[in-house]
Amino acid sequence: MANWFDKILPSFIKKGSTKKSSVPEGLWQTCSGCNNVLYVPELEASLYVCPKCDHHVRIGARKRLDLFLDSENQIEIASNVSPTDWLKFKDTKRYKDRITEAESNSDENEAIVVKQGTLLKLPLVAAAFEFRFMGGSMGSVVGQKFVEGVNQALNNQLPFVCFSTSGGARMQESLVSLYQMAKTSAVLQKLKEAGQPYISIMIDPIYGGVAASLAMLGDINIAEPKALVGFTGPRVIEQTLKVQLPEGFQRSEFLLDHGAIDMIVHRKDLQSTVHRLLLNLLDKPSS
Repeated sequence: MANWFDKILPSFIKKGSTKKSSVPEGLWQTCSGCNNVLYVPELEASLYVCPKCDHHVRIGARKRLDLFLDSENQIEIASNVSPTDWLKFKDTKRYKDRITEAESNSDENEAIVVKQGTLLKLPLVAAAFEFRFMGGSMGSVVGQKFVEGVNQALNNQLPFVCFSTSGGARMQESLVSLYQMAKTSAVLQKLKEAGQPYISIMIDPIYGGVAASLAMLGDINIAEPKALVGFTGPRVIEQTLKVQLPEGFQRSEFLLDHGAIDMIVHRKDLQSTVHRLLLNLLDKPSS
């Protein structure tokens, strides 16, 4: 005879019940901004911006480029280059193992994806950092892919756009990772001298060596709403300087008010805004 506890259990959790939920997996996602549960097809239709609180949900590099570029004529640049653990670095894990884990988490072979394509029929080269790959950290291969992308723009006289989200330089590659700051900055100077525009778009979060180099070197520096942008995190600054930072410090709105960036652009307006800016910078008539 069943005990009293079994009698009050709801039928869907009683022992032996094998009835599965009718809701398919991956159909719902919780917004990290307002904690509301969102219907994924509706979220996709809004370009992964929460329809309830307008929070810009983080998306992967490949998805970001697919949303930004025209669907046809996309050509990936330096897709077969992968990081190498030549220093045999080990902290709590071997660098080699961290690379394998990052590849599994992101389905990418590095923390950046670079493509040549068109934006509303305007030819260009675009790059996007992948935060799921070791926090979007910049090592030698990230620098190499970025440089190859800019060189492709130089060789074909095209503008260059980069979506940056990163924790900074990759410590597992030691000083080699820091070299990438100078390397990427130098190739952007060549692009400038060639008269081709570079638009930098900063995505939450963007810190460290990437923020201190290529992310802030755009002819126009754009950020998404409420993105965290800085060199060192606010907690580190507060603890080091023993100060209380103002509310919203390092948010894109704070940076815009203080002249550190040029504009904030909502994700739904990004294609049209960047297209218009590039036409102006290239001195081309709008179609």
